[in-house]
Amino acid sequence: MATRIGILTSGGDCPGLNAAIRGVARAAYQTLDAEIIGIRAGYRGLIDGDYQLMQQSQFSGILTMGGTILGTSRTPFRNMRVVEEDNVDKVHAMKMNYRAMKLDCLVTLGGNGTHKTANLLSREGLNVIGLPKTIDNDIFGTDFTFGFHTAVDIATDVIDRIHTTAASHNRVMVIEIMGNKAGWLTLYAGIAGGADVILLPEIPYDIEKVARVIEERAKLNKNFTIIAVAEGAMSLEEAAMRKKDREAMWKEDEFYHVSQRIAARLQQHTAAEIRTVIPGHMQRGGSPCAYDRVLSTQFGVHAAHLIKEGRFSLSVALKGGAIGENKLEDIAGVPKPVDPEDQLVKSARDMNVSFGD
Repeated sequence: MATRIGILTSGGDCPGLNAAIRGVARAAYQTLDAEIIGIRAGYRGLIDGDYQLMQQSQFSGILTMGGTILGTSRTPFRNMRVVEEDNVDKVHAMKMNYRAMKLDCLVTLGGNGTHKTANLLSREGLNVIGLPKTIDNDIFGTDFTFGFHTAVDIATDVIDRIHTTAASHNRVMVIEIMGNKAGWLTLYAGIAGGADVILLPEIPYDIEKVARVIEERAKLNKNFTIIAVAEGAMSLEEAAMRKKDREAMWKEDEFYHVSQRIAARLQQHTAAEIRTVIPGHMQRGGSPCAYDRVLSTQFGVHAAHLIKEGRFSLSVALKGGAIGENKLEDIAGVPKPVDPEDQLVKSARDMNVSFGD
């Protein structure tokens, strides 16, 4: 009897999803008598029973494709046990559809929320394996997530291109990089792109110290400054506030983006001309870089090996350069923020990069 493997992609899209799907499928077809069930639009498809039996040909030519051939959606973990207006018990529906599809295993590709739901389903008795994807690189227990390196390349390219216009016009450019809770993407891209200031959620900034960098560079005839800021960056004052008070203050603020807020505050401390740049969702789009193609493929193949071995309730991981796995219960919902004492932060400081603190 064929081993039936369900695959879904959940949460925000990122480069490498299709490469990982391909890795799972091709290794499963090669090592198992496998049937692949593609579940559309993430957990929403599992709840609604929206799926199809995939053909081997559907996994050809997708290695370099961005996005996901299965589609994705955001179904917040906090709502998984909440019966909403549609009167659907989501957890019960997912379990029933898993059985209706006659699955032997469910492979979920996603970030922290996806892994929390995967762990929930595992505790409910389903065979689940997680694959860690996110451009934020904030899943605990893995050195890197797939999608991260491609996003770093894109964000770095943005910073590179802004350098030329900043220098030509003698401007301060505040570039907003994705990363609401973790600053890994901004840290890597900021260093790779030669940013003068890097502002992260994990290191609250003092706006006067950021302005001082601009003024000190001007005294050295460096008449432009590149500031890479994570979308979740906070000032010292904001970091000291309760979350709900901080969010309420931001809602009343005239600025929707953190880069705009920082630019406005900086303008009160310097006469320099300041502009903001928000590359936004382009950071998670397009074809995966070579690194992510390889990593995604390795993750997918390892998931197929785990299925063959009958090992479930796990999430595939990269640990010290080797492909391995973690227990879902050990990593689901566990944050992986940037440590202010991380070696990469120290290296940046040693090059006189300011973190605004």
